[in-house]
Amino acid sequence: MPTPPVHDRLAAVRARVDAAATAAGRDPADVRLLLATKTQDAGTVLAAVEAAAALAAARDDDAPPLIGENRVQELVAKAPALADLVAAGRLEVHMIGNLQRNKINQMLPAVTGLETVDRASLADALSERAVRAGRTLDVMVQVNVSGEESKSGVAPSDAVALARHVAALDGLRLTGLMTIGARSDDDGVVRAGFARLRALRDEVLVSGAPGTDEARELSMGMSGDLELAVAEGATIVRVGTGVFGARPTPA
Repeated sequence: MPTPPVHDRLAAVRARVDAAATAAGRDPADVRLLLATKTQDAGTVLAAVEAAAALAAARDDDAPPLIGENRVQELVAKAPALADLVAAGRLEVHMIGNLQRNKINQMLPAVTGLETVDRASLADALSERAVRAGRTLDVMVQVNVSGEESKSGVAPSDAVALARHVAALDGLRLTGLMTIGARSDDDGVVRAGFARLRALRDEVLVSGAPGTDEARELSMGMSGDLELAVAEGATIVRVGTGVFGARPTPA
């Protein structure tokens, strides 16, 4: 069978999110889709952004499409094709992969947000570069709720302290927390991790620390576990294969 067009796959994912939100007693409009565009070329990304904008217009949703890149090299390569949309406020671009300090200068002009701050030293370097560039960067703290060694993120026990540190820095605006769900066939285990992130977010919000009052976002859930994430309060779900299909296997 032919692969459905991006618009149809995007609409199907949006329907899954809406159904999950409704089942959880939430407003579906409170959950945004982030299109994870790893390995997709600029033309494919632009087509997906156009489809996302059309879907949003049909829903009377005025939030711009949101995409995420995992690698700085890909982010920078696609940036020229996306620059006009970003400048016009018609697209938001997040970095959702692990970031090394020596790549900050390359990343900064190409993004509207970063979801993977996992250590104070990275936050400090981001603050310095953002201030130097005369801008405020939206950031999230990445938390490793599963404890899996293969995943990046600060330990849950240190997450609130890191969030408070980030929130106090010039040039950064703490918008929330992010995680990658546990790699498990047990839905209870996966959902418990998402619940842990929500509890940590709530702890940050009630901490009263300067700059923490806007940290409401929960970026969690992907194509395979988005229903569980939405049930636990996700405000952003990151979807790649559900919209673009399976990524090619490296040679």
